[in-house]
Amino acid sequence: MASNFPIGLFDSGIGGLSIYNEIKNSMPNESTIYIADNLNAPYGKKAESEIIQLSIKNTQKLVDLHCKLIIVACNTATTNAIEILRKKFNVPIVGIEPAIKPAMLETKSNNIGVLATEKTLSSNLFLQTSDRFSKGINIHEQIGFDLVKIIEENGINEELLIPKLREYIEPMLEKNIDHLVLGCTHYYYLMYLLKKILPNGVKILDSSRAVTKRVMNLLKDYNIDSNTSKTKNIFLCTGNDNVIKKFLSSNDKISKINL
Repeated sequence: MASNFPIGLFDSGIGGLSIYNEIKNSMPNESTIYIADNLNAPYGKKAESEIIQLSIKNTQKLVDLHCKLIIVACNTATTNAIEILRKKFNVPIVGIEPAIKPAMLETKSNNIGVLATEKTLSSNLFLQTSDRFSKGINIHEQIGFDLVKIIEENGINEELLIPKLREYIEPMLEKNIDHLVLGCTHYYYLMYLLKKILPNGVKILDSSRAVTKRVMNLLKDYNIDSNTSKTKNIFLCTGNDNVIKKFLSSNDKISKINL
């Protein structure tokens, strides 16, 4: 596979742009293609079978566009579909898992919080990871009801989001959590709001840097890291592009596609 082919990413909307930003900051010589399947957002409330089919369609599109490596930049799609994607497609695929392991290794109170979508928290992959590392540690889970929907429809609207976040976070604080794991790439954009709610002693963890490190290692392992400075970044969406544009630079163009 040509080393100068792009890295592909897909998410149900703007959440995976947090991963895209980390990739571009760490690997400026890499070209990218990003798919926001916002017509079907949010994924977190959908049936597992539908999440799998949407993930296959997104991945197939990126394969058709000659991506050399694909990032499933969505926790829900990763936890419900990544094993199927890896069996179906002959291309390196990197997923997004909640940063439970580092939270469990670092906690001093033996209580960590996880804010994620319903389908991430109920997935086998999440349950297996939690069971593997949770000896003597309490995991306090909270579904982020409507957070993705609000972000996709309104952007980062503090008036709508702060009351929801307080409702979800304050019960965790009563359980003495010292780490909050963000189990959805959309929640990356809520960090500054969360910092208004969380005490200074609570650390927020997301997966963007771990994913970037994994991608860098795979590119080297497969000898497909880019050797050109002439890069191109393509943004595609399946639905309305009004909100997504707010998260891109003025030079970035976004095109509509059908999967």
